[in-house]
Amino acid sequence: MNPLDLFKNLKELQQSFGSMQENMKNIIVTGTAGGDMVSIEMNGAFEIQKISIAKEVVNPDDTQMLEDLITAAFTNAMTKIKEKMKETISPIANNLNIPPGSMGT
Repeated sequence: MNPLDLFKNLKELQQSFGSMQENMKNIIVTGTAGGDMVSIEMNGAFEIQKISIAKEVVNPDDTQMLEDLITAAFTNAMTKIKEKMKETISPIANNLNIPPGSMGT
């Protein structure tokens, strides 16, 4: 691919990514852990919208378990957002004839 071709498409690429960023704010995923005992709802801008914790996992004598479940639910939500981002970026990259893998997809 001629590097100059990529620069020609830069403006279109910027517009596409700007639009994608706005659309990602509207995507909501839920990350869970502990058989759904802890869940974190997050949008595509990586903003936490809601955290739900089942009463059964709230034990003042075992805060480490609750911390681990929250961390796992957050990680699960981040993974789901990243997958959604890849799904959104792939068509943009394909339309601009950008080689696969060059944009982390």
